[in-house]
Amino acid sequence: MGKTSLPPDRSRSVLLVIDVQQALFERSTPIFHAERLLDTINSMITFFRESGRAVVFVQHENNKILLKGTPGWKIHSELHREESDPVIYKQHGNAFEQTGLQELLDSCGVDTIVIAGLVSNGCIRATCLGALDLGFQVILAADGHSSWHKDIGKIIVKINREMEEAGVEVFLAEQITML
Repeated sequence: MGKTSLPPDRSRSVLLVIDVQQALFERSTPIFHAERLLDTINSMITFFRESGRAVVFVQHENNKILLKGTPGWKIHSELHREESDPVIYKQHGNAFEQTGLQELLDSCGVDTIVIAGLVSNGCIRATCLGALDLGFQVILAADGHSSWHKDIGKIIVKINREMEEAGVEVFLAEQITML
């Protein structure tokens, strides 16, 4: 709320990397195209940093495999995270629900959020919709989200289409780096 309907200023965008945590890569059913996903997210992280834009990491916490403080809860070791990157801790699918994410983004003048990470049909979907509800311009990296579900290839296509119909801009990561 409080956002305007003016065209977004891409220089006021932030990359939100959601739930790319170690334990999610150690499940019996692997993350679909895990290495490609990590490479894609890292290329976006590099682009955002080189263009002077922020990267915010989100970590989910639960009483199962993402128990706070455990090795599996940590952000994946292959991601190019820097100590200065803000980290938001959450317990709900929507990264805005009961966190300080909106306040952080508002304080930085962010109007556009680029979303990547895990899991497509869970926290990615919920955060895209939550950001739209708050009036942010939302861009989803079509090839920058995944999960471990056996039909995730089809689910990714469905989520991309559903998000686009909801008002999210959906682009390949390579296209995002040209915005």
